[in-house]
Amino acid sequence: MIAKPAPSRSARRQARAAADTSSPQYKWIVLSNTTLGVLMATINGSIMLIALPDIFRGIGIDPLQPGNTSLLLWLIMGYLVVTAVLVVSFGRMGDIYGRVRMYNAGFAVFSVFSVLLSVTWMHGTAAALWLILMRVAQGVGGAMLMANSNAIITDAFPADQRGLALGLNQVAGIAGSFMGLVLGGLLAPVEWRLVFLVSVPFGVFGTFWAYWKLHDTGIRRPARLDWWGNLTFAVGLISVLVGITYGIQPYRGHTMGWTNPVVLAALIGGVAVLVVFGIVETRVAEPMFRMSLFRIRAFTAGNLASLLSGMGRGGLMFILIIWLQGIWLPRHGYGFEQTPLWAGIYMLPLTVGFLVAGPVSGWLSDRFGARPFATGGMLVAAGSFVLLALLPVDFHYGTFAAILLLNGIGMGLFASPNRAGIMNSLPADQRGVGGGMSTTFQNSAMVLSIGVFFSLMILGLASSLPHALSSGLVAQGVSAADADRLAALPPVSVLFASLLGYNPLQTLLGPAALAHLPAGHAAYLTGRGFFPALISGPFSTGLTTAFGFAIVACLIAAVASWLRGGKYVHTDLPTAADVSAAAPGAPEPVAAHVTTARPGPVVVASAPPPAAPVATRAGPVDGRPRPAPEAVLGAYTLVVTAPGYRPALYAMTADGNRPSAALDAGPRTNGRITGLVYGAAPDSPLPGAALRAVGPRGTVLAYALTGDDGRFQLPGLPHGLSPAPTDEAPRSPRGVQARPDGAALHLKLDGTRS
Repeated sequence: MIAKPAPSRSARRQARAAADTSSPQYKWIVLSNTTLGVLMATINGSIMLIALPDIFRGIGIDPLQPGNTSLLLWLIMGYLVVTAVLVVSFGRMGDIYGRVRMYNAGFAVFSVFSVLLSVTWMHGTAAALWLILMRVAQGVGGAMLMANSNAIITDAFPADQRGLALGLNQVAGIAGSFMGLVLGGLLAPVEWRLVFLVSVPFGVFGTFWAYWKLHDTGIRRPARLDWWGNLTFAVGLISVLVGITYGIQPYRGHTMGWTNPVVLAALIGGVAVLVVFGIVETRVAEPMFRMSLFRIRAFTAGNLASLLSGMGRGGLMFILIIWLQGIWLPRHGYGFEQTPLWAGIYMLPLTVGFLVAGPVSGWLSDRFGARPFATGGMLVAAGSFVLLALLPVDFHYGTFAAILLLNGIGMGLFASPNRAGIMNSLPADQRGVGGGMSTTFQNSAMVLSIGVFFSLMILGLASSLPHALSSGLVAQGVSAADADRLAALPPVSVLFASLLGYNPLQTLLGPAALAHLPAGHAAYLTGRGFFPALISGPFSTGLTTAFGFAIVACLIAAVASWLRGGKYVHTDLPTAADVSAAAPGAPEPVAAHVTTARPGPVVVASAPPPAAPVATRAGPVDGRPRPAPEAVLGAYTLVVTAPGYRPALYAMTADGNRPSAALDAGPRTNGRITGLVYGAAPDSPLPGAALRAVGPRGTVLAYALTGDDGRFQLPGLPHGLSPAPTDEAPRSPRGVQARPDGAALHLKLDGTRS
């Protein structure tokens, strides 16, 4: 007896992938893993905001010294900038090389640099620079995770469940931004290195889990990387974001640096390079940034709404931290060293609103479309910003918490349906780059929002803070010279002091000036009463201006969201390559998943578009799109698709009402086909499989989904339709079995992809 050779490692992995992806639980494994990855990435985007005072104390740096302001900003912004810049590139690479492969690499990169962040052995400026560089590298891993997670979810879930799945993932990501505040406040006082180490166990677990359980089930299109597009996009966007970062810092006696030649050069030059990038992308064969995707109204409107809502939401987190840490908490008995933790805790109603509204709105959008929920969410958010603007600086917490909850509900109502609407509009082979483009808009909105909100707050403070500070200090016995010196303090330093939970007066006045004051006055100036009360008035002016901007941004986002149109689900039909690949002896197609949609008033589209139209928009017939008539009734292709399976193509012929020559090969129909679709491993009925009758010109003539028992009914077809493979029509691919059984057609899908 000759022993059979052991299967190769690749064969074993393919067999395991086939078994995993055919399981009904696979999509929930995908959702769990990608939610862990996105949650980890977004928590680390905000965890440093609360932990910064302890981190700076740990490495021996005073963040309020003028020379250290840039270090403070880059520790906050570096991670956000790199994720905004790289998500499109990594999304495109996922389309080419495999989304799961890029996503899994992101877990590993993130974990490695989380460890390196915690092993800082230096002190002072050198330590701060090390942390900035490691944060940037950690952001590379975060960009890999965020760029591909939505595409992996979209590949794994059918269209009628994507809203819920993407909603859960999106809400977890947004909630992670606020959960990071609480974690930072809890861990940093114990040991600042724990802020970075907390991600390592989850990163290591997620890396091995993703490697073992996730498989590429999406369409992968081999292509060359667009190096010029990547370069011009990175240079242009980094220049703009760097210009915004330095624009909020003082410059030569000016309150802010918007007149700084370096800032102007970065902003103008960055915009010019982005224009060049747009020209490059229209001329290369395989562009990184698919400009053609903006022809899809649902994609364009969804991303515009996402950008505007992100600008309204992004700066809100910073404003609330400043409001709580710098003013409200000290005035209500909390010491400055306690305010970071309690600021995170008091902002929890916002997270609760996200967690409640996000999954519910995502589930409802699967049935009714994204437009009503996303638009309504933005209107609710705008109303909550109006209420925040009307709230006094020294508010009652119950009222404040209720408004935060309302804001979270509004943002949650918007986020889930909007992301599902964007991803549903994308062709299957463009989900990585399209998801990356969407994440770029979202992350760029955060940086833009910080620039806008800080600028508006600084303008509000600059108008009244100097006089309030000078008169308040003189009233407490400080000399006019020292009072005038502190009154010239840049407003951005006051904002940073409030953001970090610092009382800057003890440091800025100095021991000499404090020694000349009565003990009671000195204690009052350096305690938790004077500084918060002093900046309350100027801060209120800045708040009104900033919230006014947020209201306008949310209202415009609501309009953009409404303009997205009705429910839209992009459905990829087989291309000529798919048909030829289905013939015996031809190479197996790369495509393993074709999107499907529940019956309803949807648009069925195909990309890339063939010469003849393949999309129809018609009223529903029995809950299904109305079939378009063909000029010639002859040969047809029955296309059967299901998540995790190869598309199955079966040749059909129609001979009007006359008996077909191949009648014995299949059922004689009376304008419809009924039957049963089986899945492989185990051999059981396959629910949720999509069947389309595609005419010679590529027009979808009829459409149906199998029920829970795997049965289907495909109406609206010519009489006498029967399966009859011919030399002219495509044959059934290997692994797909069809057998007639009375008046029903039985199909079996096989050959799941890894």
